[in-house]
Amino acid sequence: MAHDKNELARLIRDGRGVLGVEFGSTRIKATLIGPDCAPIASGAHGWENTLVDGVWTYSMEEVWSGLAACYRELAESVKSLCGQEITRLAAIGFSGMMHGYVALDADDELLVPFRTWRNNMTEGAAATLTELFEYPIAQRWSVAHLYQAVLNGESHLKDLRRVTTIAGYVHGKLTGSWQVGVGEASGIFPIDPKTGDYDSRLAERFDELAGTGATAGRLPTSIRSLLPEIVPVGRGAGTLTAAGARLIDPDGRLEPGVTLCPPEGDAQTGMVATNSVRPRTGNVSAGTSVFAMLVLEKPLSRVHPEIDLVLTPDGHPVAMAHSNNCTSDFDAWIGLFGQAARALGATVSDGDLYATLMPLALDGNADGGGMLAYGYVSGEHVTGFAEGRPLFVRRPDAPLSLPNFIRTHLFASLGALRTGLDILTEEEGVRVEEIRGHGGFFKTPEVGQRIMAAATRTPISVLETAGEGGPWGMALLAAYLVREDADESLAGFLDRVFASSEASTAQPAADDVKEFNAFFERYTAGLPIEAAAVDHLR
Repeated sequence: MAHDKNELARLIRDGRGVLGVEFGSTRIKATLIGPDCAPIASGAHGWENTLVDGVWTYSMEEVWSGLAACYRELAESVKSLCGQEITRLAAIGFSGMMHGYVALDADDELLVPFRTWRNNMTEGAAATLTELFEYPIAQRWSVAHLYQAVLNGESHLKDLRRVTTIAGYVHGKLTGSWQVGVGEASGIFPIDPKTGDYDSRLAERFDELAGTGATAGRLPTSIRSLLPEIVPVGRGAGTLTAAGARLIDPDGRLEPGVTLCPPEGDAQTGMVATNSVRPRTGNVSAGTSVFAMLVLEKPLSRVHPEIDLVLTPDGHPVAMAHSNNCTSDFDAWIGLFGQAARALGATVSDGDLYATLMPLALDGNADGGGMLAYGYVSGEHVTGFAEGRPLFVRRPDAPLSLPNFIRTHLFASLGALRTGLDILTEEEGVRVEEIRGHGGFFKTPEVGQRIMAAATRTPISVLETAGEGGPWGMALLAAYLVREDADESLAGFLDRVFASSEASTAQPAADDVKEFNAFFERYTAGLPIEAAAVDHLR
């Protein structure tokens, strides 16, 4: 929605803007919204995880330099729109990649490099905790990383005083309040649905298993004292300190004192940005990774290690089918095609490459031309891989055509996701009317939607606001903090926000579904090829 220049200047001068920031896998993104919840301006900073000593991580120095660069771009955009500089805000919210392990000492300084969701190094810990808790613990979860550190006898444990996530870390450093929302907390340690807090019974089991004391490899205190406090959605979670304001805006224009909402995970901001927080609603985020979130009407019948159980920001149970790998390898191939085009003298942007090449997927052969791909840049827990090797293979008689190549890679990017979804839909009977999509997979019109509809066998809708993504979802959670009606539910608030939103919907076409099913059989049968690549390509 366009904002009148003079009205926008008053809005900014009066401090009525709401800021949402998300630390995503490839970008730190910020969105500023007004009282109508429509985006005003945005900013972004690109970053990439690196593999250091076998651990996927980001440097904390870049957390702060990236945040400042992202905010600076947003602030400059606002000034160019209305001539007014941001000095005050109504509310702020931070989100980030869910799960992972941020271990801090008594001075809240990092003890080991941040371990991201991408690390599949906790298989033993996750399996043990899943059996002990009778509750699925994913390898990405903070508690799995913590217990794996115990099993490894890591020396940093003796100095450990706090465990949190990237969003919780940023929030804590900016406010001095080490708190998270319940959705983010559900990726740290299991939540008791009756209390909305960490499950005390399971915490006791963990303490008995891990042990505490001065011995190497033991925890210095109980797990409950290590975890961040949970703050319900719609309540304040600390205020921006003077030092925190300088971290966001080193130029010193942003004033401290603004209230922050509890930080959340990117899974939760995806739910909010697609208005998918009620039971029988669902959304799928597809980009570097891909995950489908289905809000449950009732608990699953049994534990499925392949499926994560998390919560919406307002505490409803959600089944998450998560795949570490989606388009990263496909993106690398697109980059290679770009290099080839430029070597031939063409001037072509990345946007042009995607806009030109992705639609070719719709012209591929019915069977994908006998091609097969695994975009496993990292491990893939759903299909049982601790490591990955990006792989493309074809039958000798398969025609190597560009449409088939593109189609095969887009199909392959959803192979592991389909493995998880089959557990929910076939074994558990979970049903949703539609799944709302967001993320880079859907940027090219029609292509991503059609392929996702074929893979999930469910209508895929993309809202007109889907491009706003996680930072907008986080801004909405911050706006919910300062809503006028204190009794309004989050679902009711979102219904108002989305009342006039339009969506495009792709139905699962019978031929596309049949073709994806055939490809998925080939994908599943070919997993030993990927395993051999991991074993032999060192």
